[in-house]
Amino acid sequence: MAVDLDSVRRRAKERLAPDYSYAGDVTPDEAWQLLADDADTVLVDVRTEAEWSFVGLPDLESLGKRTLLISWQHYPDMSQNQKFAADLAAAGVPQSAPVLFICRSGARSASSAEHCTSEGFVNCYNVIEGFEGPSDGAKQRGKMAGWKMRALPWTQS
Repeated sequence: MAVDLDSVRRRAKERLAPDYSYAGDVTPDEAWQLLADDADTVLVDVRTEAEWSFVGLPDLESLGKRTLLISWQHYPDMSQNQKFAADLAAAGVPQSAPVLFICRSGARSASSAEHCTSEGFVNCYNVIEGFEGPSDGAKQRGKMAGWKMRALPWTQS
């Protein structure tokens, strides 16, 4: 079922905190809808290689797409990737393309969306809740919110 992309974008903008300038915050379900219904929309997983390997990745194969893997921070010192926007451009992402950024819970992806907006990418969105969402009372993720909890396609090595 096709989604009204303008409505999704409007809701995303309405969720955006006043201090941020990127395009908006989308839920994992809205991210999936945008990826499915807009051929130009790209998903960038900004987590670390360790997270991609051990926790899993969004699987866009059924949409004929792949998740771009560009770390916002370097593991293990967690220093910021100073070439992040350049890495995004080098991956072939045009500055006008809708770009969805996802991390574990939505914090790093918000920072990367903000950064790329300041670097000239004009349609940057943060996937709120991230891949795993917040931790629950047992200090476990993936049960309260996020891409995995919403049963969106994902894979694990």
